[in-house]
Amino acid sequence: MSDPSLRQGAAEGELANAVEGYLLWQSRVAEAEGRAREFARPMDWLTTAQRTEIERHYVEDALRRARKDLERVATRCTSLRAEYENRYRELRRRCVGWTLGVCAGLAAAVTLLLR
Repeated sequence: MSDPSLRQGAAEGELANAVEGYLLWQSRVAEAEGRAREFARPMDWLTTAQRTEIERHYVEDALRRARKDLERVATRCTSLRAEYENRYRELRRRCVGWTLGVCAGLAAAVTLLLR
């Protein structure tokens, strides 16, 4: 990409993706913390330290699971992209082949008609 405007657009897109990813992760953290509080709330016999420890473990577990889920989704997206790119190349190759075949056939028909 030698065009500076294209590089700037790509950089802005990467920045937007980074911000979106950050915001997504922060929402996951907030959600996990809220669920941890809800989980520990009925356990009124816990001390404050015990409640904090349980909430911390709950949040760690939830975020570990969320990370694994996001990694699995990212891996699947990558594999789908590869599948679609391969399919597109195959269809493009077939389309070009048919177009060349039809053009050659038409050229041959015109040649025969002009003789």
